[in-house]
Amino acid sequence: MRHWLQGFAVAVLAAAVMATSAVAQENSRGRTRFILAASWEPAFCATNQKKAECRSQSANDFDAKNFSLHGLWPMRQEYCDVSDDLKQSDRSRDWKDLPAVQLSAETKAALDKVMPGTQSGLERHEWVKHGSCTKLSADDYFGGAVGLINELNASAVRDLFAQNIGKTLDAETIKAAFDKSFGDGASDRVKMSCRQVGKVRVISELTIGLSEDAIQPSQGGEPRLEQLIQGAGSTSFGCDRGVVDAAGF
Repeated sequence: MRHWLQGFAVAVLAAAVMATSAVAQENSRGRTRFILAASWEPAFCATNQKKAECRSQSANDFDAKNFSLHGLWPMRQEYCDVSDDLKQSDRSRDWKDLPAVQLSAETKAALDKVMPGTQSGLERHEWVKHGSCTKLSADDYFGGAVGLINELNASAVRDLFAQNIGKTLDAETIKAAFDKSFGDGASDRVKMSCRQVGKVRVISELTIGLSEDAIQPSQGGEPRLEQLIQGAGSTSFGCDRGVVDAAGF
């Protein structure tokens, strides 16, 4: 009986250790609460040539060799405390008819640089659909998003794209750049989207998973994208290869 009880105790202890380990492993994977959507603007413009920001795009523009901010999206939340009329206006996609977003001159200038879509009212759409769910002021919401896209554009990921315009990049090469820039496993939190332009498949966007601290203010301007990515959950990478499109049609 004593041997049986000892064996039972060992089994219970082993099960408890395994359960604790499993919980710890699950917690270490994190959970995605926000998405940073980073567009490659030349690819977007290839199929949206009538957009104001696309009609004026040139190879000398910032967005020709850097990622553009599409948005910072709370997971599974949209149009928080937004009237039905405003939702309908937003869904009509005539975003210039939406209310202007109140931004400081400094934030507006920074946003115009990294979000060329402001020429078409994209920031109004992003604020109504996504920013409304953050409980932040528009200035804080867009200021934080600008900081994150700037970190991406200061990374080896942006360098990889800028150095391979007109060439094909595969998933493994891009994932390696993410891990180099934002720590091992960062690429597990990234999804790549591609679109067909004629006979060429081009890379159009990277959506990057972030933890719940994504809308917390930066402490003294310290880099924080790595920490936010590492605290998010994993996802599939999506498109496995595509061309880094050049500006112009």
